[in-house]
Amino acid sequence: MLREVTAVRYVNPLRTGGSVPGVVEADDLGTYVVKFTGSAQGRKALVAEIIVGELARRLGLRFPELVLVHFDPAVGADEPHQEVQDLLHASAGLNLGMDLLPGAADFTPEAIDVDPLEAGKVVWLDALTANVDRTVHSSNLMIWPTFGVHEPKLWLIDHGAALVFHHRWGASAPDKEYDFRHHALGSYGPDMAAADADLAPLVTEEALREIVALVPGAWLADEPGFDSPDAVREAYVEHLLARARASAVWLPTCFPSRDELAAADARRAAATEKGRPAWLKRVPDLHGKPAAQQDWSTHLG
Repeated sequence: MLREVTAVRYVNPLRTGGSVPGVVEADDLGTYVVKFTGSAQGRKALVAEIIVGELARRLGLRFPELVLVHFDPAVGADEPHQEVQDLLHASAGLNLGMDLLPGAADFTPEAIDVDPLEAGKVVWLDALTANVDRTVHSSNLMIWPTFGVHEPKLWLIDHGAALVFHHRWGASAPDKEYDFRHHALGSYGPDMAAADADLAPLVTEEALREIVALVPGAWLADEPGFDSPDAVREAYVEHLLARARASAVWLPTCFPSRDELAAADARRAAATEKGRPAWLKRVPDLHGKPAAQQDWSTHLG
């Protein structure tokens, strides 16, 4: 079971993502990045966070602890922005929190060396769970710790866009291939064969059942085509188990080098520049550039 905590202070919203998560302090003295049930992405994003995040943990990848957060909108009464207030009031009750890693920095290719096997395991997880939202332009990876004597490590975050098949049950075959040529770790030479050999045997029916059992039943209720939350859980197990067994079909193998990615970005930027009217050509073109680094310690208040 995921631990349950109660929010005692709403620190501030994070506007780096469309769901507008918030930094929240809880009664266990922990600080969490909370994704709210009232966000535009809805509760399926939270379901994906739990299933993919906890599966990553089972596969030996680093992922911050998840907790269920009881949230009273009164905790955020001092938030000045009306759109955030609307989100908080739409999210009363149970929400999902991820442990905030103090001082963590956004991943950039120059910041850390990633072993080909570790890179392969991250790509393998993303391919298994149809997570196409870990790209060179939006890595959803963090580096932590960034100070002290301990070596910085790669941490996975933000899997709300994964499990795309649960938006149209039955429309996606379990052995479907996805395009991972622009994966954030593609330039590290992911060892996909070794990753597949290590990870595929770990995705068992028992493990998947334990993971989907962590999802609150209320977040699975009223799913069209299913008569109960347990039936939805069974569908997740069946799809992911079948997909793991078909890994030889969908295993990504083609990754461009950093130079090839840079050249592709340059071509896109040139095409964009060429198509602009003269008055727009004075505007700096940030197309293809990585997002600015974010120091999460600034959100601790």
